[in-house]
Amino acid sequence: MTFVRIDGVPHHVVVEGSGPPVLLSAGLGMAWFDWDEVAALLAPHRTVVRFDRPGHGLSGPAAAPPTASGEAHRIAAVLDAVGVSGPVTVVGHSIAGFHAEAYARLHPSRTAALVLVDSSVEPEARVGVSSRVVSARVVGAVLSGAGLPAAVGPLLRRATVRLSRTGGADPAPAELVRRCYRTSRVWRGLLLENARYRPVAAELLHLRDHFPLPPVPVTVLAAAAGGPSWLTSQRALADALGGELEVAEGAGHLVMLDDAGRVTETILGAQLSPTPPLP
Repeated sequence: MTFVRIDGVPHHVVVEGSGPPVLLSAGLGMAWFDWDEVAALLAPHRTVVRFDRPGHGLSGPAAAPPTASGEAHRIAAVLDAVGVSGPVTVVGHSIAGFHAEAYARLHPSRTAALVLVDSSVEPEARVGVSSRVVSARVVGAVLSGAGLPAAVGPLLRRATVRLSRTGGADPAPAELVRRCYRTSRVWRGLLLENARYRPVAAELLHLRDHFPLPPVPVTVLAAAAGGPSWLTSQRALADALGGELEVAEGAGHLVMLDDAGRVTETILGAQLSPTPPLP
């Protein structure tokens, strides 16, 4: 565990294992420890890099609203900070699927493969005039002033995780959940990233028009629990990116918690050279 400063913000980063590098980026409001089981399975075969975006996990508060290109460059800066210069398999879950794809488009020579885990999909997003960022900051300030993060933050985290998976309760250690989710910093970060969801999606559509993906393997791993319409949208995403669709049967949106083995197999298989089988 280490902290690196990027654009003035301390970023929490965890690096483990050995071999070709893999970067894992979690979805909205999630933290580095949500990849624990996947990272443990990958570490014998890969160098695994996990990090918390600003306002998430143990990283410092966000200094500015997120953008697709900004998050892509953040990934590159994290890799630079930990000494990973070669091509990396970049893995994005949910909203971080936007960031991972943007990274592959803007840093093609540094991308070995792209894996999108139940990625967000907005095929017709448009940027419009919006006060959502201001509203998010106001709401965050009100919640913090009322002491709600400290009072109910961990409970909200536990409830959200339970609703977003099929495999039961939140497996995250209680101490880490309290350490992160009792802070107003994390809830403000979540609100800010959510407020910028559609503009980031719209920016990604613009990047698709101007920056082609590199000729690397692309895999979309979809959660079967999302239902037929969700799987149709995930298949459309895979087709749009020239990639392959895989389905995690029985898994909810938090696929890495419901089926870490399947996520790991998908990541290990998302490259051009053979990989050893999981034990």
